[in-house]
Amino acid sequence: MTRLLFCGAGKMATAIAAGAIAHHLLSPEEVAAFDPAPQAREAFAQATGCPSVHPQATPELMAWADVLVLAVKPQSAPEAFAALPPPKPGALILSICAGLSLAKLRQWFGDVRMVRVMPNTPLMAGAGASAYALSRPEDEEADAFAARLLGALGKAWRVPEEQLDAVTALSGSGPAYFFAFIEALRQGGETLGLPGELAQELAIQTMAGATAMLQQGKGTPEELRIAVTSKGGTTAAALKVMEDQGFPRMVQDLLRAARDRSQELGR
Repeated sequence: MTRLLFCGAGKMATAIAAGAIAHHLLSPEEVAAFDPAPQAREAFAQATGCPSVHPQATPELMAWADVLVLAVKPQSAPEAFAALPPPKPGALILSICAGLSLAKLRQWFGDVRMVRVMPNTPLMAGAGASAYALSRPEDEEADAFAARLLGALGKAWRVPEEQLDAVTALSGSGPAYFFAFIEALRQGGETLGLPGELAQELAIQTMAGATAMLQQGKGTPEELRIAVTSKGGTTAAALKVMEDQGFPRMVQDLLRAARDRSQELGR
């Protein structure tokens, strides 16, 4: 039996808990959460069937939990963690707090077993991309638990901690880049005379189809781009605009900005 306690009952915590229960990794009796916001507690309880309580009830729960999942915004971490009683001896701490390094977490919890995770929001649809790092590389039990839990909600990779800020920039923040691109395609389609709803559905399906081709091994991104680009054709004309506008450099710059902010949050 592994009992999970979520510090924070927001959407990501709810998705992880609901996914673990749906995939029979845990039962509702093995999961609980606490959060100061009544709306978050109610939504967590309704989605998971698990108890969700006010932080004042944490002492008993901290002694009960085998795994403490830190699921608060990094800006809220100092206040939230300073008020926590210590976890029970041997408990594992799993943090999904963006940017908070293992060294930073040790300031609150000491030199305990920890896993730092960078998930992303598609986890809520069972299609997450998560990377994680261990505080103790030899901790095979923590490694197996993280891989099993995160793998049930998409795909998961173990990486050295120094790579997690880059992971945050690419896949952690990445869904927002794709959403922004879909928005821009919808708006562009509207300027060309398409109804907004149709433009958006075409953009979503096109992105989904392109992704499916990559996932099915139809070719590398470079190979597939070349295959769809006829010399002197419409796609070539569009790609030239991207090249002239410095699209690859812009992507590098946005990743660097997100990476740098993640590093700042960890200090």
